[in-house]
Amino acid sequence: MPLIEPEEHKALREAVAAFAANHPRTPGTDNRPFWQEAAKLGYIGVNLPEAYGGGGGGITELSLVLEEMGAAGNPLLMMIVSPAICGTVISRFGTEAQKREWLPALADGSRLMAFGITEPDAGSNSHRITTTARRDGTDWLLTGRKVFVSGVDIADATLVVGRTEDARTGKLKPCLFIVPRDAEGFQRRPIDMELNAVEKQFELVLDDVRLPADALVGDEDAGLLQLFAGLNPERIMTAAFAIGMGRHALARAVEYARERTVWNAPIGSHQAIAHPLAQAHIDLELARLMMQKAAHLYDAGDDMGAGEAANMAKYAAAEACVKAVDQAVHTLGGNGLTREYGLASLITAARVSRIAPVSREMILNYVSHQTLGLPKSY
Repeated sequence: MPLIEPEEHKALREAVAAFAANHPRTPGTDNRPFWQEAAKLGYIGVNLPEAYGGGGGGITELSLVLEEMGAAGNPLLMMIVSPAICGTVISRFGTEAQKREWLPALADGSRLMAFGITEPDAGSNSHRITTTARRDGTDWLLTGRKVFVSGVDIADATLVVGRTEDARTGKLKPCLFIVPRDAEGFQRRPIDMELNAVEKQFELVLDDVRLPADALVGDEDAGLLQLFAGLNPERIMTAAFAIGMGRHALARAVEYARERTVWNAPIGSHQAIAHPLAQAHIDLELARLMMQKAAHLYDAGDDMGAGEAANMAKYAAAEACVKAVDQAVHTLGGNGLTREYGLASLITAARVSRIAPVSREMILNYVSHQTLGLPKSY
């Protein structure tokens, strides 16, 4: 992988940064106009195939876009879901009809897709998913529950992870289904969150939701291969989201430390202020390198290598983000908790990056088992 970004990536960073900076947004306000404008410029679908209206890039370019939006204080959470997870899965495994129906619309921003995997009793264990699909003639009947599904209210459909029975073994295997938002038996309930975000969280109930045969994405027997084709981009994009947030908080703190004067000197001249900010910058840069490695591996088709790197990137980015936000708030003192400076709301948002879409403990489990070859504890 290249250690230095090519000129086209630098140009893309500059363009996205300028675009996002010119569209300041108050936290909690509607961001759909910003989404649509970004889509018109090709930013939302930059990773999708050119043949279907996308930019022909990869997760490398899409993560770059999200990072710069976050650094400008205007991230789009649904970029992790709609083009990165759902768009990638449909691009790789969807039928020609599914690609024609969804990819151009996802790319131009006219349609959105949510992603439902987490369940109340399964947590991070995708092997315990109980949402099941059974055949009824040529149709599927999907039954189960999902929680913490982002943006269902603004999405045209949800890509739901269910399980079907393997006729040969009788065991359940994961499969992916496109569920339209108006499907009969598909119910949603908002979850009351402390997090102040535009994208709301929902609990879903699927009560014998009848789906046509072509709602199944990909091969019924592909199992985990298709699932992780979406989860690796999710981790990479979450890392981009966290790095962008951390960069934004750090920039606000550095600006304040340069201008705030106490005892006839800017507070940034004191090492107790300067060194923690420098450490935060180093940690964010290191996390970005791992994110770029993961994105390059994924775009090169190395799913196994990308899995390890994507988990590491998400872990490193979350830790760097939490520390950067905490230090930024601390640098501003009381001002860091005011609505005027806009940093206090990032405390909760940064903490989420340690939990979702997979906890840091599960990432440590992955690395200890898969990378270091240590025995499992569960």
